[in-house]
Amino acid sequence: MARVITVAVVDDDRMLLDGLRAWLGRVPELRLVATAATVGELLRTPGYTPADVVLLDLLLRDASAPVDNIRRLLRPGSRVLMISTVPDRSAIIESIRAGADGYLTKDHDLPTLVAAVKDLAEGRSAHSAELAFACAYDNSPARPRLSPRERQILLDYASGMTLKSAARRAGITIHTAKDYLDRVKAKYQQAGRPTYTKLDLARRVREDSLEGG
Repeated sequence: MARVITVAVVDDDRMLLDGLRAWLGRVPELRLVATAATVGELLRTPGYTPADVVLLDLLLRDASAPVDNIRRLLRPGSRVLMISTVPDRSAIIESIRAGADGYLTKDHDLPTLVAAVKDLAEGRSAHSAELAFACAYDNSPARPRLSPRERQILLDYASGMTLKSAARRAGITIHTAKDYLDRVKAKYQQAGRPTYTKLDLARRVREDSLEGG
């Protein structure tokens, strides 16, 4: 029997919350366990167990910072899918850097939302046209410019390959592959985003949505 994915929603639009209840109620693989107008309200809900995935509205009426909200939800172990009325490029990038695993505008249909939630629950990022566009035009100094070969070695190594396997796949020696990986780490260090371990590298891949394009 397939595992049921638990979902919580933080949004102060009551009509949207009612709509999501109706939508998600038609999807047997998902179970809506809580809704709230703020992150604080969600986390204080009696008996609330951190949901597998939290849908978080970008802008809430309590004027809380999206980055802070994301971090508060990540702490107990939930994954975060940002939802917004508009594809704000800078907000998308900031959200992903803060640890959110995807960004959707509210005009998407139910199958797109369900697919995104499932991707997050399975440990992947939720790619969308909005996210791809934002990342493609992200020229901030915090996102290092990687050469195609540096990016290939980073993606292969961060995905779980050994450096030897990544080098073999790229058709280069392990020493050359290590040079590329060292350059990647140095570029992230210069950008103010220290990256030392394979887990750090995997986190940078996710933050910068490098798997998607």
